[in-house]
Parts: sequence; structure tokens; C-alpha cells
Amino acid sequence: MPGRDKDKDSKGDNRKIWERAEKAGSVPKDGKDTKKPMGISRESQGTYSKESQEAEREWEDAMGLLTEDDHWDALIKDAESWRKPSGRAPAMPKGKGAAQGASDEHARAAAERGNASLNQSSKDGQGRIPAFPKAGKNGKKRRRSRKGSRLKPVFIAAIFITAVLLAALGSAVLKKYTPTKEWADLSSYYHIQSPEDMAIVLDGQLLEESAKYWDGHVYLEYGAVRQYLNQRFYWDNNENILRYTTPSDLISANAGEKSYEVSRKKQDTDYVIVKVDGEQMYLALEFVQNYTNLDFEAHESPNRVRITSVWDTVQTAEAQKDTQLRVLGGIKSPIVANVEEGAKLTILDAGENWSKACTQDGMMGYVRNKALGEAKSERISRAFEEPQFTHLLKEGAVSLGWHQVTNQEANERVANVLQSTKGVNVIAPTWFYLNDNEGNIYSLASKEYVDYCHQNNVEVWGLCSNLENPEADSAYVLTHSSVRDHLTNQIIAAAIEYNLDGINLDFEALSGEVGDAYIQFVRELSLKCEKNDLVLSVDNYVPSSYTAFYNRAEQAEFADYVIIMGYDEHTKDSEDIGPVASIPFVREGVENTLKEVPPEQVILGLPFYSRIWEMTPKDGGGEDVESAADDYLPYTFTCLEEGMQTVEDRYKSYGAEAVWSDADGQDVVEYDSPEEGKSFKIWIENEKSLEEKLKIMREHGLAGAAYWKLGLERPSAWDTIVKYVN
Repeated sequence: MPGRDKDKDSKGDNRKIWERAEKAGSVPKDGKDTKKPMGISRESQGTYSKESQEAEREWEDAMGLLTEDDHWDALIKDAESWRKPSGRAPAMPKGKGAAQGASDEHARAAAERGNASLNQSSKDGQGRIPAFPKAGKNGKKRRRSRKGSRLKPVFIAAIFITAVLLAALGSAVLKKYTPTKEWADLSSYYHIQSPEDMAIVLDGQLLEESAKYWDGHVYLEYGAVRQYLNQRFYWDNNENILRYTTPSDLISANAGEKSYEVSRKKQDTDYVIVKVDGEQMYLALEFVQNYTNLDFEAHESPNRVRITSVWDTVQTAEAQKDTQLRVLGGIKSPIVANVEEGAKLTILDAGENWSKACTQDGMMGYVRNKALGEAKSERISRAFEEPQFTHLLKEGAVSLGWHQVTNQEANERVANVLQSTKGVNVIAPTWFYLNDNEGNIYSLASKEYVDYCHQNNVEVWGLCSNLENPEADSAYVLTHSSVRDHLTNQIIAAAIEYNLDGINLDFEALSGEVGDAYIQFVRELSLKCEKNDLVLSVDNYVPSSYTAFYNRAEQAEFADYVIIMGYDEHTKDSEDIGPVASIPFVREGVENTLKEVPPEQVILGLPFYSRIWEMTPKDGGGEDVESAADDYLPYTFTCLEEGMQTVEDRYKSYGAEAVWSDADGQDVVEYDSPEEGKSFKIWIENEKSLEEKLKIMREHGLAGAAYWKLGLERPSAWDTIVKYVN
């Protein structure tokens, strides 16, 4: 209320509290024991009166309104104004027992000590006790002070907890966004298992394979050299000889030697060229570099060799500040290498925030894009003279006829054979074949035969085969360099002796294990053919996965012509009957060959024969479990090969008529022989089917055509051929 005496109100309130406390026996005597105003402990009292509990609660409330220094000063000051003249506080109520009395005496003693202490320490300079703080209207100020006093520890605790949480959060954030200083295990990262191992960094790619560092030189395993650098190296592990073939020379090096031969001329080096370690052959990288457009540098810590073999445009960038390469993109990924400001890196794979990069000394990893300058395109190159291959190609189209010669009498019929043809400018008699495991050949060659052909402007390319003598092991001969050399020399010697114009190589039925040796045979034979002005042509199956080892692309580098044997789509060994050379089969064979061989070197081989399929019904067909299979054939079959006119005479004798098949690009005929209990089917090779194949030859601009075999055609077939092959 306005005009109300706040001090008087406060004193009145405090007096009531004091009186009630004295009555309950809960105040110290003479103001002593200021730290614990309660004179009675619950433990010693035993029973605690309701009146004492209420007085104590009011006392505690009152004390909660004051600061620690003001509690007793203010309260005692007020109490002095209403104490009895004797200066003693009103008598305390008697307790209910000895324990109560002891508690009362203890409370009075504590009060006296408290009062004495207050009389000495709580007076101002004039010996007066400071006044009790004034309360606000209706005691609100004191309630605010009490609330603030209670909230203060909570507030401090909250601040402390917040600080701890912020510190923890800050530590976590700092840890999360601070780049790790951990280094990667470089030996593991670079696949290094021994002190002599070297990591291979090839064109920015870390290979799984490792190199060797022996006697100050880098060595690569033979397989890695062929796979990644140069497939033209050939290692003969039977005779421990390394071979390499250039367009003009054959290079040979023996294992463990520092010298090698170039077309039988000795050359020396200051290092061992070939080292054999157990089952592995290692080749000095310096020697490889002599014949390969590559550059390399060896580095330490870790041991590694950086090889550049692809010379093209690359993306590079400079480091704008000191940074690191890491195993993966991310600041927590281990460090691979430190990168100094200004260092140039090759960008291998650009990412949004991190890019895969390689240093100039072959350290690879991921770098932060923020640390790089602008990427630039840079063309890298090296002075190197690539080998130049030349070929002996005819000016016009090749029209080649294979002439099967099995004895000398067949040579005498060459005049009749040629006179029945039109436009043939090359004949390939089957004169030579591998006859033993020492590289010797059997020969049916005839000088008179050659002379007659030359008189009629027909070249003779003697065919050399591996099929006639089953006792001769082609694999053994090809995989032993000394035996292979002898075979090559035998072929060239025969070609020179009989004045041949070329060699037609026809090695068939080889296994993939001898593929590399066969290609080396082609290389070596081509060098000797070229030096003797002999054309080298090589017969090939239509491309397939199981004939890929014939490596037509490498053949085309060394041989002059690659001949596609565009027939034998189905043979007596096939799972079912079918055409000899359907149009889809021929077209696919040509197109796949042209993926490896230039068209001017491709000759398309065509058949003059058909296969007559003879089918005999199986007994009980359709009545057993076997007949339920999808690939079940209700017949057995055999076949025989016959020429154009013989085939036509055969089916017409049964009164059958051929029907054209657009899908196969040839006539097809079926007929039965009730007397024999057999059925027959023929996909016919005649002038019409021949013309469809010749269209493919002309469409793709091939070098010409070849025909197996002379004598199976009829005269009208040549009229079709000369329209396409001049």
C-alpha cells in the first residue's frame, strides 16, 4: 500500500518468525552457531514436533531471502528491539525427555556462541549491527532474491554442461574436418613384397604385376612385356631363346648373355638381356625399349618404375599449394605422397571434389581439386621410328585356284586343269607338307609344272600343309626354334629350287597352346620370303573365339595376303547337317576378318563343292527318353563331297527339284530313296550361290577370290567369276 513502512513490515515479519522459532526451540542462543541456525537435530531429537517443523520451514524460508552475510546480522538486529530487558530470549519450551533437554541446552549454547560472534563481527564502525535489508512491496523483492539464489547454482551448472558439450562438439567437428596425417603402407599399396621388387606404373595405371631391380637394371616378366608393351617378343622356353622380328631382321638372344644377334650379326650390351628365375623369364626393360616406343624412369621409396607407352593428349594441372596424394578421395584417407607447390600432375580421372592423379615420378593417388590449378591439355610424344611393313601385292585382283596334287601324275595334268579355267592368275598346287619332327618337308614339286604356268602368265604359289602325315607333330616343330628354323629353310630352299612365285601356308587344326609359336613361324618365314621375292599367303578359318590365337592382325603385318577359307560351315564332324557356305556365314567371316586385316590383303576362299547329306532314321525314334531332348536328331547322318555337275545330276536322277533359299543364299534340295530307306538333303553350291559370295567380295573391296578346288567346278562357273574377278 502507498505510505506503508516497509522496514516496519519487514521487522514485524521477522519478529513473528523469531518468536515461533524460539517457541519451537529452533534458534541459537545469543546469535551463536551462525552456520547452522537450527538448534535441534532430527537425529538427536528423535521425535520432531509439528510446531518445530513448521517453525524450521519458516526459518529456512526467511534465511533463503538473505545472503549468507546478512542472515544473522539483520535478524539479530530486529530481535534486539523486542528482546526482554534482561537481554535473554524467551524461555524455550521444555522438551519431552532427556534427549529434548540436551537438545535445548545445545541450542542455547550454540545461540550464545553465534550472538557473541555476531556482536564482534557484524557491527559497523559505531558498534551497531547493520539493519536487515528492506523488502519490496508485499515481500516480492525478497522472493525474487530467493528465486535468484536458488537458480544461480543451476545456471552455473547449465553453463558448465553447455561448455563441456560445446567443447566435445568442437573436438568432434575438429577431428572430422582435420586431414589425417597417417601415411599409407606404401609397400602394400604398390604390391612390393621383397627388396628387389618394383611397382609398375604404366600410363597412369598401377599394375598388379611387379618388376625386378637387378644389378642396377629394371626387368619385366615376359608375360607382362607381351601383354602391356610389345607382343612381338617370343620366348622359346624349350631352348631358352628370345626372338624378336622386325620388318627386316630377326633378333635372337640367349638367356644369361649380354650379347644378341641381329640377322646373325653379334651385338653387345652392358647388361644381361634375359634372366630366368625358376619358371619365369624376365626381360631387361632397356632391351624392350630398343624395339618399343616407350619411356621409363626408376625411382626409390618405394621402388617403382614409371613407364609411358601411350603417346597422346593428357590432362595436366599444377599444384597451387603444398598438398598430398591420398589412397582414396577424402581427407581421412592415408597419405601416399606429399606434393609441393608448383609440381605438375597428370590427371587420370577428374572428379567433382577429388581427382585421381599421378606425379612425374610415378606416385599415384587422389588429390583435392581445390589444391590444383586449371587443368590443361598437353600432348606428349617421344622420338621413335615405328617399323614400316611392306607387302608384295599384285596390281590387279587375285584369282587363285587350289590344285590338289597327290602324286607326280597329277602334275602332268596341269595343262588340262588350266585350260578349263577362265581368269585364273595364280595356282597353288598342294606340293609340300611337314613330314617329321625334325622340320623336313615332303615335296611333289615339278619344274615342268612351274614352267608351263609361267608360260601362261600364271604364278605358282606352292602350298605347304601340316595335315598329310599324322606322325609329324606340328606343335613340337613350331615350339622348338631350331626345328622351326629348319622347316623355314626347307620351304625357302624348295621355293628357290623350283622357281616358285610364292608360298601358300596352310597349317590347320592347331591348338591354342602353340598359337604364339605359329605366329613366330609366320614372321620368320615372311622375312625369308621377302628377301627372296616370294609372296606369302596364309590360309585362315573364318574368325571365331576358338581360332583367335591365329592372330590375323599380326599375320597381316608380315604376310602379304590373308586368305579366308569361307567354307566348311558344316562338316562330317558337325552336330547336325547344314550348308557348306551359307551367305550369312560368309558375310560374317569377311566382316570379322576386316576388323584385323586391310581389305587389300584379304582373299575370299569359295567352295566348288557341295556336301550330300545322307540321313538314316533311328530305330524307335520318338519313343524313348533320349528323343525328348531338344537337340535330339531322329536320324544318323553321313556325307560326301561332290562337284557342281555331279550334285545336280544326282538329285535330278531322283526327280527332285532344287528350291532357292533366300536365308542361305543358295538352292536347297531334298529327296528320298525308298529302296535304301534313306533321305537326302543338299545345300547346293553352284553359279547362283557363287555369285552371291562374289558380290560380298566386291562390296568390301577385297583383293580377290580363291577356289577349292580346281576340277570340281563346271565351265559355266567361270563365266560368273570373271564378271567379278578380272
